[in-house]
Amino acid sequence: MASEVTMPRLSDSMEEGTVLKWLVDEGAEVKRGEPLVEIETDKANMTYDADSDGTLVEILAQEGDTLAIGEPIARIGEASEAGGNGKPSGETKDEAPAQEESASAEEDASAEEDGGEEEQEDADSAEDEDGEEQSDSDEDEEAAAQGEARGGGGGGDGGGETQAGGTATKTSAPSGNGAGDGERIKASPVARRMAGELGVELARLEGSGPGGRIVKADVQAASDSGTATKTDGAQADVAEAEAPAEEGKAEERREPQKGEAGPKGEADIHELTRLQQTVSRRMAESKATAPDFSISLTVDMTDAVELRARLKEVSDPAPSFNDMVVKAAATALREHPRVNGAYRDGKFELYEKINIGVAVAAMDALVVPTIFDADHKSLGQISRDARAAIEKVRDKTITPPELSGGTFTVSNLGMYGIEHFTAIINPPQASILTVGALAKRPAVDDNGRVVARDQMTLSLVCDHRILYGADGAQFLARVKELLEQPLSLAL
Repeated sequence: MASEVTMPRLSDSMEEGTVLKWLVDEGAEVKRGEPLVEIETDKANMTYDADSDGTLVEILAQEGDTLAIGEPIARIGEASEAGGNGKPSGETKDEAPAQEESASAEEDASAEEDGGEEEQEDADSAEDEDGEEQSDSDEDEEAAAQGEARGGGGGGDGGGETQAGGTATKTSAPSGNGAGDGERIKASPVARRMAGELGVELARLEGSGPGGRIVKADVQAASDSGTATKTDGAQADVAEAEAPAEEGKAEERREPQKGEAGPKGEADIHELTRLQQTVSRRMAESKATAPDFSISLTVDMTDAVELRARLKEVSDPAPSFNDMVVKAAATALREHPRVNGAYRDGKFELYEKINIGVAVAAMDALVVPTIFDADHKSLGQISRDARAAIEKVRDKTITPPELSGGTFTVSNLGMYGIEHFTAIINPPQASILTVGALAKRPAVDDNGRVVARDQMTLSLVCDHRILYGADGAQFLARVKELLEQPLSLAL
């Protein structure tokens, strides 16, 4: 008996996921614990492992499909079920009852008389909402059993062939669009939703996905080019044949859109990934709800530079200056617990553990892997953990648990020559520490002489609901003190 594989919850904030790539072909053997499918979550792209042995009987969610948590994406069962969609091995498609064929014919006729495409779109929408949408493979097999004519997902201009019981029979080409009236159109849920929003006729598109399936890129391309756009209350092919004036009106409606974009040239539209959507939402939430302020000071890093030069002699690679900042911040957070907290619903939350997030620009978004229990780790261990996490982010192998649980964040743009900047607090954290470029700058020594010293600017952005100016100033001063006496960091 086949069992369903459902869209898994791969992060604490995940509500839906997108199937990026199936790592096992339909009909192939599956082993428990081996990679099955790659899924895009709101935090990272993750590989989901099979939870049982068997055969991948059927793939229900195609690559590019977005489904809610718990919706079925595939079925795993016995090898005998593969290719038959879970039917007993003795049952064949040719044994479909005559009543089923008759009912199908009546439905097709009714759909054609009533302008079947609008009714079919309503049926598609209802199926999507109830989570009972049939897979493409089911539709193809039912079409073969019932002798339905198919146009190949859009744009077919000749007769098709249907194989049933070993005999090839030619079918007539559907009129107008690539799918006959009342016939289900192959399209991903995302493509259907976009088509409704952008006013695009799915029936007039030729899909570029597997098996001619229409994907979101096809809908976006049709919308940008102005082709396959829905007319008022009628199918596009009927409008072209019976209402040429209406086509002219549609062109007039599209012209202003083209004209508005003209001075800017052609625009490349990029859909946000789940990760980018999450970052955008959280940053907008932070700026809208947190009354923040920032304070800055300059740190003399001359002794830290000398210490790192000595560490290079005994360790390769040696801890970076950013690792030193993380270590100093972790120590200061233990002494200033409110900075290691959050404001929630009129209350302060002060966290027991000190988990510092390190902002990394990768994966076309800002990713913040976490260094857990940073106050209990040596400078060398922090350096190793940070390097491993950054490598995982850039290799796209970081997991949601490694991106969660942060209580404080450090963001560094010094490697780009940025001397000073402020950042947006990562909610619900109380603050974020930014690190500018380390460079030799003029300074006055104890004897009143102007000398060149290695200096760096730190800025602390604080949520004023939990941190006041004095709180932030005391914490930042302690970080400065630790960095200017760096031997304490190496202990």
